[in-house]
Amino acid sequence: MKKIQILGPGCPSCKKLAEIAEEAAKTLGIEYELEKVTDIQKIMTFGVMMTPALVVDGQVKAAGKVPSLEEVRTFLATS
Repeated sequence: MKKIQILGPGCPSCKKLAEIAEEAAKTLGIEYELEKVTDIQKIMTFGVMMTPALVVDGQVKAAGKVPSLEEVRTFLATS
């Protein structure tokens, strides 16, 4: 099971990234757990300075932007 984390304060970009991540996981047919991390201290432990950020299985895959559905699919498929 993949652990997908969305790092950010809950802004519209963060919500969009969460939607894209869920859609990507569903289209790939993988089991996943989605967690939204809004605590700034926890976000900083990932070394992320700009949000939103996408973390897959503990690895930061994108930060400071909302990646496309295809990019997220690639991140999930190769992690």
